[in-house]
Amino acid sequence: MSSRSRPPDGRRTRRPVRGGRRGSVAAARARAAAAAGRGGDELVHAGLRLAAGYAWRLLVVGAVVYVAFKVLGRFELVAIAVFLGLVATALLRPLADLWARLVPRPLAVALALVGSIVVVLGLLALVGSVAAGEAGRLVGEFRGGVGRISRWLEQPPFRVRHGTLQGLHQKISSFVSAHRAALVSRALSGANRVVEALTAAALALFCSVFFIYGGDRMWLWFHAQLPEAARPAWDRAARAAWATFAGYTRGIILVAASNATLVGIALFALRVPLALPLTVLVFFATFIPLIGAPIALAVATVVALAGRGPVIAAAVVVLIVVIGQIEGHVLHPLVMSWAVRLHPVVVAISVIAGSLVAGVVGAIVAVPMVSVAWSVLRTLRPGP
Repeated sequence: MSSRSRPPDGRRTRRPVRGGRRGSVAAARARAAAAAGRGGDELVHAGLRLAAGYAWRLLVVGAVVYVAFKVLGRFELVAIAVFLGLVATALLRPLADLWARLVPRPLAVALALVGSIVVVLGLLALVGSVAAGEAGRLVGEFRGGVGRISRWLEQPPFRVRHGTLQGLHQKISSFVSAHRAALVSRALSGANRVVEALTAAALALFCSVFFIYGGDRMWLWFHAQLPEAARPAWDRAARAAWATFAGYTRGIILVAASNATLVGIALFALRVPLALPLTVLVFFATFIPLIGAPIALAVATVVALAGRGPVIAAAVVVLIVVIGQIEGHVLHPLVMSWAVRLHPVVVAISVIAGSLVAGVVGAIVAVPMVSVAWSVLRTLRPGP
């Protein structure tokens, strides 16, 4: 080869490749085929891909939650007993720790449990004695109240005919007479529920003894069985869950006690019959957020209407509104500040969903379960 065919540095020149345009077209076709092989994800809008990803993940989470509730429903008695044992532990563990400074630990646990049982049984016995003492007088007042309500409905602006009220009374009496067997069977099934409740209470007491006495050692044993890499995350999640559950339990007890105290003072001031049993009913109903206390006060309104007349019943209705505002805007923000505060919409949805799944028990445990889950999620979620 002559020297003119080579560049000055001695290297051979490379001829330009023909068909460069054909090569770019082939590369584009190859990329399109690869995208089609991957399912065409690059051809789908990014927002739609994001929505689809969240959709199937939410479906998986919903399926897991549904299966978990179904499994717990099969073991409802055990689940309720463990839940009550955890509630008793959250309430009595500080008292047992305080007693343990003066006496041995087993004796401190026994004093805390026995003392609380005596207080609860004494309160129930007092309520039962008051209800039994006022039962006869309440029946007479209720009959007189029904007559007053009938006369009130016959007057303006309602102007209900007397025959209509009499026909309604007869229909109710005939319905009770026709379905007396069904009512008796329901009462017997209620007796079976009482036996189940006593069994759950005994199992809850048994669990609470060991939870209060050595719950930390039980957790350390379980923590040691986990893989070493997962132990820190589990420890953080468990501590956050227990702090939230204990805070919520103590807070709802204080809110229920404050709410019941206000209702009791008002009912005694208005001289409503069965004021003490209604106060206890309000205390236990407050454990169902948002709807428990209004339902209990609605029962108090009916008793006040039958026993004291429409004016006192209207005063009780005003009491429902005032105490609801105090509970929602004062008691919950102040008392529940150490627990996870959920939006009222989340609380309402949780209570309704829990009641649909497990009735009254589901409505009671739904909010603490959601609070614990949210606390664990916040603890494990990476962030600044």
